[in-house]
Amino acid sequence: MALTFELDPPGGNDLRDGVIALWKNVSNAGGAVGFVPPVTAEEIRPEWLRHLTAVAEGRTRLLVGRGEEGEIAATAFLTFNSHRLMTHWIWLYTVMVHPRHQGKGYGRDLMAAAAEAARGFEGIEAIRLTCRGGTGADRFYAACGYKEVGRVPGAIRVADGDDRDDVIMLLPL
Repeated sequence: MALTFELDPPGGNDLRDGVIALWKNVSNAGGAVGFVPPVTAEEIRPEWLRHLTAVAEGRTRLLVGRGEEGEIAATAFLTFNSHRLMTHWIWLYTVMVHPRHQGKGYGRDLMAAAAEAARGFEGIEAIRLTCRGGTGADRFYAACGYKEVGRVPGAIRVADGDDRDDVIMLLPL
């Protein structure tokens, strides 16, 4: 079974509940998507609302991957730069695949769908993302064609005494 990807799906309670549930499950499984476990849906909701506001304002696009039964199984947010000298590349944020689907190639499918979507945006030449060091995410993104272009040592404090590098990666389109 493959995921079906949709850019800018219609909003509503199903989308909200599906993305928040995915975010919670990924976070609680140890995924590096802005939270550390344990996290609740109520803690994630304000971050979802910030992302949703950016979508509504046209600053961000939401890519959703749905499973066979229509459930949200993967997401990524593609965010445009507002700085006039950086409008030729976009950010990729909050890349998530449900833990039960890990190891099926859905992460690579999501990254390919994000690159394909970005190629359809006028004037976009590259995708930039950051990831938390020490998780293996940088190796995954490298396998998807991204190159490490920078690293800020200890920039992410996961817990007292647990600082991680912020790894900056780029995919030229």
